[in-house]
Formats: sequence, C-alpha cells, structure tokens
Amino acid sequence: MSDYDFDLLGDPIPEGHGGRGRPEHVRTERNRSKVIMLLAMGWSNPRIARSLGITPPTLKKHYFRELKVREEALDRLKAGHMSLLWDQAKAGNVAALKEIGKLIDRIDAASFGALAGEEKDDPEEDAADLGDIGKKERANIAARTAGQGSGWGDDLIPPGTRAH
Repeated sequence: MSDYDFDLLGDPIPEGHGGRGRPEHVRTERNRSKVIMLLAMGWSNPRIARSLGITPPTLKKHYFRELKVREEALDRLKAGHMSLLWDQAKAGNVAALKEIGKLIDRIDAASFGALAGEEKDDPEEDAADLGDIGKKERANIAARTAGQGSGWGDDLIPPGTRAH
C-alpha cells in the first residue's frame, strides 16, 4: 500500500503523526486543485485558508506556487473545464457536444461584437410602457395580443370576441 493512512475526512496521515504538538499540514493534489479553483473565484487568502482548515501563513507556506498565479487561476480553470468538455464531446457525449456548440456560438458572438441570436423582447421594458397597472391587467392586455404575428392567428382569440 502507500506510506499514508487516511483520516475520516480522507486526508492523508503520514508516518510519525501523533507525536507532540500539532501535526504539520500535508499538501494534497485535491487541496491544491481546490486552492486554484477558489483563487479563480476571487476568494481571499484568509478565506481559502479557513476553507482548508489551516491558517493563512500555513496556506502561504504550502501553496505558494498556486498563490503566485492568482491572475492566471481563472484562465487555468476555464481551460481545464473546456478540455474536459472537449474530451467528452470527442467521446460522443451529446450533452457535451451541445455545450461545445453553445461555447463556440458565444465566442463567435464576442468576436463579432454582437449577440448570437435575435434581439429578444425585454419584459421589463414592456412593463415600463404599461405604466403603473397591476399584474392581472397586464396579463389581460398580453392575452388580447397573444396570437398576433404567429401561426396561431385567430385560434387564441376567445370565441365571443372574434370579428366574423
């Protein structure tokens, strides 16, 4: 087996632990990845240290390489995420293929400086046009014009109000 036993939380316990004083923090790959992820999310050093159950000086001592690349952490996290997504898409995962498609559309839209889709109606602007009327009255107004400009036509108009 390995040189380590594991505690109840899954952290390794190296040989010689259990002596006098507090045992030294053991840097694990899982904690290293967690530090990079939390840096990418903009967390401060004391907050990251609290999440790992260590002090800020211990964080600096054991994770100084990760803390140096604070500005690059978000890019690294995104690159890793996209790499996993790409691997899943190449393996034939349909959901991953759809996500890759959405990602490509967003990149295209950003590179051309426009939205990928058509302009959508903003419900807040519509509400502002109607003034200070209640939600039920707004629903009634919206219901009167529900079928206009669509294939439904007169099918959505109540029978008693149709023009024959």
